[in-house]
Amino acid sequence: MTSTALPYEWMAAANFNERRGGQMPDILLLHYTGTPTAEFALELLTSGEREVSCHYLVHEDGRIVHMVDEDLRAWHAGVSSWEGRDDVNSRSIGIEIVNPGHGPDYRDFPEKQIEAVIALSRDIVQRHQIAPRRVLAHSDVAPGRKIDPGERFPWERLARAGVGLWPSVPEPCNGNCLTEGDSGPAVSALRRNLAAYGYGVEPGEVYDSRLSTLVYSFQLHFRPELCDGRADSETQARLSALLAVHAT
Repeated sequence: MTSTALPYEWMAAANFNERRGGQMPDILLLHYTGTPTAEFALELLTSGEREVSCHYLVHEDGRIVHMVDEDLRAWHAGVSSWEGRDDVNSRSIGIEIVNPGHGPDYRDFPEKQIEAVIALSRDIVQRHQIAPRRVLAHSDVAPGRKIDPGERFPWERLARAGVGLWPSVPEPCNGNCLTEGDSGPAVSALRRNLAAYGYGVEPGEVYDSRLSTLVYSFQLHFRPELCDGRADSETQARLSALLAVHAT
């Protein structure tokens, strides 16, 4: 089965192609549309003049629009990588979630919308056997270029519903905070841990601006209470907790 059995509207996208190298979906990638209206998002995602598309769009009232068959490669990830592999489009299914995005109108995602996202996502990950660690944000695979769906997206709730991972850190964290300009073994370990989870980070001992961007992207997904690019003890503990689950 290549497409969801959930109720949906069909609106064909113009831009798609075959998945390269015979790849099958092993990533579910979530976005927000970043558009002022749903109508503009639909125009953007279906127009042949715009080199973008997605497999599904979820309206604020929970309606699902199906645009590209899951067997095909939609154009939603752009320049991106995960686990050292480029062309995330060829290995992912993309869901766009209607929301104006960061700016004065960035807002919480409505209840009906999140219920629909959960139902659709659960259906996709079950049918394609997508591992929880590969339910990702656009910001995870394109740090510094994309920040969606952002800190208002309820990742923890999705994980409780069986979609993705959420770090469990029961004890208070009192470790050192690492920030831009720092260097040494602790920074090297942070780089190794981010790379082990899947982020595109090179080895090294310096906390540079690129590492700050990667930490910020990690926080947008897994530590939304404070997204500042500084690897405080809570951020480091959450990363370690995720790696512990990742290893099982």
